Amino acid sequence: LTVEASGIAVALMTGLSLKVPVVFAKKKQPSTMGTDTYCGQVRSFTREEVIEIVVAGSYLGPTDRVLVIDDFLASGEAARGLLKIIEQAGATLVGFGTVIEKVFQSGGDFLREKGIRVESLVRIGSLAGGQIEFID
Repeated sequence: LTVEASGIAVALMTGLSLKVPVVFAKKKQPSTMGTDTYCGQVRSFTREEVIEIVVAGSYLGPTDRVLVIDDFLASGEAARGLLKIIEQAGATLVGFGTVIEKVFQSGGDFLREKGIRVESLVRIGSLAGGQIEFID
């Protein structure tokens, strides 16, 4: 499970590798989606607004085990919205994977404190002074 659009490429490659389907939350509910949906809210840092993300009810259910994949993990806003959708579907979250985690923001801590396994390909500890500090 991911959020359109930036998470789709990473989620598709992960899905292909694991041989599992990929579902993504839309940022606007299409007229063709119907009323059986799961929704979460995400505060957009770049747009400075709250958007609603939505997944058709037919794509997630109580027997599903869900791995969330996204490109960035920063404040955890997208993660919170996706967790709400997983909860509404009655599905089981098995972990959260991201390409880049900004450790100096609270998203990773939020997920780990909930007991969620988080895997990051790159962890950035700081961007202070225009310098990137990587964490092992």
